[in-house]
Amino acid sequence: MPCIVGGMQIPSSIVRLPDQWFIVCHASTLRRRPVATVLQGSRLVVFRGRNGAPAALADRCPHRNAPLSAGRVVRGELECSYHGWRFDGGGACRAIPGLCGEPERHGRRAVAHAACERDGFVWVYSTPDAAPGGEPPRFARVDAPGYATIRQALSFPGTLFHALENALDVPHTAFLHAGLFRTSRRRHEIDVVVRRFADRAEAEYVGEPRPTGLVGRLLAPGGGVVVHVDRFLLPSVAQVEYRLGDDNHLLVTSAMTPVDDFVTQVWTVVSLRLRIPTRLLVPIVTPLATRILRQDRAILALQTQTIRRFRGEQLASTEIDVLGPQIWHLLTAAARGEPSVPGLQHEHRVRMAI
Repeated sequence: MPCIVGGMQIPSSIVRLPDQWFIVCHASTLRRRPVATVLQGSRLVVFRGRNGAPAALADRCPHRNAPLSAGRVVRGELECSYHGWRFDGGGACRAIPGLCGEPERHGRRAVAHAACERDGFVWVYSTPDAAPGGEPPRFARVDAPGYATIRQALSFPGTLFHALENALDVPHTAFLHAGLFRTSRRRHEIDVVVRRFADRAEAEYVGEPRPTGLVGRLLAPGGGVVVHVDRFLLPSVAQVEYRLGDDNHLLVTSAMTPVDDFVTQVWTVVSLRLRIPTRLLVPIVTPLATRILRQDRAILALQTQTIRRFRGEQLASTEIDVLGPQIWHLLTAAARGEPSVPGLQHEHRVRMAI
């Protein structure tokens, strides 16, 4: 899709996704005060309504344009700090102080977005004043028995597409994360089966030896062959899964929120089960996960700076960029609102040395 920078139209990986659910904050942050947030460039305010369920409105009072996030929550309604107009979770005006008569007849509605709480996060529907066509995705294995669960949130300075591809890109792990996942010296040739469905794409790494880095040694101290599958799930979920036997399981799920064209908020949940007691895992894995995410954040910042300096993107791909083209195909189809056809749409096999 094109992007306008300095008055020039340039090639761009920017997409805007209508009719999709995105995380905007941790549910625990919604207490007595409203929370200001941004989704695809639109400024929103999130608060808990009368029944305690989250609600989301455009962060602008329709009366005199004051930010509603500067107000307060009064009995489940959001009160503007300027004149005291109050709005319910659906955007209806419920009170206009000093007015004799029904406030709904005189007051304008605030723009509202559907919102819900799931897996400890607040999700908001990207299209305003629209009934959602489905529910938000779930985080598998969150707080499941026998699993350690680690949550991380980090803002990435990059487009949604580049953040998603980065999370599911195997070749960079031997360089950017050298010693943590893999190294560039020891290579094994394996087959990768790439599949694209109507709502997701996946890459299955067949016969992959245990990764040589620290994470691999933690997952499988005795070595062996792992079951490794990377997945992209519409609209913006990246998932990396490793298994070795029945005991060792690593599942990293990152739900990504396009804050604006060049900022992506990444909400990551790591679910881990090993032979080691779970209470011992968190102090070991948490700093590793943080370090990896910060390395990814740093390289995306440099990537975005380069795109801006050159006033556009230039992409060259090979067959080992296995999921990038599939992600882009699904994202652009969703951005255009194209109806999806159920079932397997594409499959091919790639030979890769990792």
